[in-house]
Amino acid sequence: MCLAIPGQVLSIEDRDGMRMGMVDFSGIRKEVCLAYLPEVQVGDYTIVHVGFALTRIDEASAQESLRAFAQMGVLEEELEQLRESDAEGTAGPGQGGGAQP
Repeated sequence: MCLAIPGQVLSIEDRDGMRMGMVDFSGIRKEVCLAYLPEVQVGDYTIVHVGFALTRIDEASAQESLRAFAQMGVLEEELEQLRESDAEGTAGPGQGGGAQP
């Protein structure tokens, strides 16, 4: 499964003309392309799918989504996929790969 899950933007940088950010997903940090969300700022929450931030959401909505995913039993599966991609050294957007958040 590959859900679009919420994460919090920890940092933002411009890399070769591409807006990138480090996003925290329940303790797992991934680099994410922010090109579709020029308004997103550090501290904001965003919905991310396959390495791209798709929409900005408020913290309450992010937490509600995470709770719902946990209740459905799919959050841990998604977080495990994130952990595995880190362990495999999978590159994220802008690094020559396509890691899924």
